[in-house]
Amino acid sequence: MRSTALAFSLILTPFCASADMVDDILDQQILPGMETLASTSTTLARAAKADCRSNSTLMRRAYDDAFDAWMMVSHFRFGPTETDNRAFALSFWPDSRGKIPKALSALVRNQDPVINTPEDFATASIAARGFYAMDYLLYNSEITGASTAEYHCNLFQAITADIANTAQLIHNDWQASYADQLRSPGDRYQTEGEVKQELYKALNTGLQVTADMRLGRPLGTFDKPRPKRAEARRSRRSQRHVALSLQALKPLAIALSVDNVALADKFHLTFAKAHKAVERLDDPIFASVADPADRFRVEALQQLVNDIRAIADTELGPSLGVDPGFNSLDGD
Repeated sequence: MRSTALAFSLILTPFCASADMVDDILDQQILPGMETLASTSTTLARAAKADCRSNSTLMRRAYDDAFDAWMMVSHFRFGPTETDNRAFALSFWPDSRGKIPKALSALVRNQDPVINTPEDFATASIAARGFYAMDYLLYNSEITGASTAEYHCNLFQAITADIANTAQLIHNDWQASYADQLRSPGDRYQTEGEVKQELYKALNTGLQVTADMRLGRPLGTFDKPRPKRAEARRSRRSQRHVALSLQALKPLAIALSVDNVALADKFHLTFAKAHKAVERLDDPIFASVADPADRFRVEALQQLVNDIRAIADTELGPSLGVDPGFNSLDGD
């Protein structure tokens, strides 16, 4: 009898650990993160209503808070954020073809009435929506200077209201049904293994975006650095985004480690090294990549992020029973 009970408990333990892992990630990371995104985005829209000047301290502060909130959940790019291209509506980046300034300039030049209602603006070019459009408008006088004061104000209010609405829709969908689909596989996710793969992919993709895009794009090559490709450089948020990404990804990596203390400790140590490397940079827009004597600091940070990726690929993936060989930016 005792052996039967022991055998049953050994079978049940991995299931319980996995269920607890998903609950922990949902209740400690995803759900509160999406709630913060919705609330800070609403505050941003209200700030634009109160003071729509591009140099408004109130609006710039609200923009930073809402953008920070997005950065803390942007790696959970599945489910509600995929619906109707909501993630792209919030963060059209990288913009390798310069579509954002073109889209915004076209709106301003034509005094386009598409900004007059939320329903119409939701059909506007996705490049004219979201946080990166705000990065241009708040910190680029060439675009805002070509606009009348009234249109300028209405454009700010249209974009911030659209951000707030998109964020609220994402939050609502997580609360209404999507969290339950992760907790109880059987519909969208057929098995717990599929849930674990989705969460693992979120971690892997987040690390890849930080290493290859947030750091790799401005680094370019030694002979041809690309500092102007740094993310959100106009608002001087490039380094901050790397720091926030690491801050958000660390608890996800540790939660996915479940009861593997050695693996969790390894993540703790490697993330701590990366955090210290970010703090030591003191280079908000990665301007140092253009200096052969200083770019090694950014390269060293990129290597630390890749070290974390290697741990996820070679140790975490197999421990979860997930194939680590797929390209996380290509989807399933």
